Amino acid sequence: MIRCERPDQARAWCAAGRDEGRTIGFVPTMGALHEGHLALVARARAENDLVVASVFVNPLQFGERDDFERYPRDFEGDARSLASVGCDLAFTGTLADFFPAEVGADGRFEPRALRAPGPAARGLEGDLRPGHFAGVATIVARLFEIVRPTRSYFGHKDYQQTLVVAELARELGYPEVVVCPTLRDPDGLAMSSRNRRLSADDRPRALVLSRALRAARDLWQRGERDPARLAERMREVAGDRGVELEYAALRDPERWTPGEPRGPLERAVALVAARVGPVRLIDNLRLDGPEGLS
Repeated sequence: MIRCERPDQARAWCAAGRDEGRTIGFVPTMGALHEGHLALVARARAENDLVVASVFVNPLQFGERDDFERYPRDFEGDARSLASVGCDLAFTGTLADFFPAEVGADGRFEPRALRAPGPAARGLEGDLRPGHFAGVATIVARLFEIVRPTRSYFGHKDYQQTLVVAELARELGYPEVVVCPTLRDPDGLAMSSRNRRLSADDRPRALVLSRALRAARDLWQRGERDPARLAERMREVAGDRGVELEYAALRDPERWTPGEPRGPLERAVALVAARVGPVRLIDNLRLDGPEGLS
C-alpha cells in the first residue's frame, strides 16, 4: 500500500488511476481506526478497482466542548490496518496542506471559506454542535476534490452526517455515497473511535444507548407510531447514573426535519446522543422493517 504524507501526492496518484479508466472507492476517516472503518474499506475493495482512504483529524468540525487535542493520532498504525484489508493508498496532511489558500500565516482558517451545509444539518447534532457540519462539509468537499472518487463509503452510525454528505454529493454531482450498516461489539455498543476513552466503569453505562434504541424498536414492532411516545420510552431506558442524555429523538429517514415529525410515522429512525463520563457518544437505529435496520 502507498502512503502519502501530503494530499497533493494523493491527488496525482488518483488522477493517474482515473486516466487509466479505473473506478475509485474512497473512505474518509479521522483515524483511530476500528473494525467498522475496515469494513467500509473491505466494501470499497469489493466494489471498485482502486481503494483510497484519508486519515485526517479535521479541526474545523470540532467545537469548544469537543476533544480535538485528545483525539488519538497514529497514522502509521492506521496505515497498517488499512493495508491489511486491501487499501491501495492512504494519505494524510495538515490543515494548511488541505487548504493552502484558506489558511493564513498564523495557521488560522479563513471563516468565510467554510462551506454551508444543507438542510440536513439542522436540528439535533447541528443544534448541539454549532459549526460542526460546516466543518464536515468543508473538508469532505476538499477530499472529494482531491480523490474524485467513483464511490465514497460512510457508516450509518453518524446518521445525520451521512445525510449532509449525500446533499453535498448531489450538489457537486459526484460521487455515489454508499452508507454501510453500523457494526457493534458483542455487547451491543456501536463501534466508535471514542469507545477507547471509556473507563472500565463507564463502558457498561454506555450500553444504555443501544438499549434505548432497542426499546424504541420493540415498541415500534408492537404498533406504536407516535414519535413523542417512542422518544419518551428511549428516555426512560437511557436514564442512568453517570449518563448525561443530550437527546433521544425520532425522525422520518426519507424526509429530514429539524424538529420532531408531526403525526404518526410510517418510517422511523431513532437517534440518541449522550455523554458517558467525559466521552460523547451517538447512535441510531432504523425502526421499520422486520428486525429494524441499523
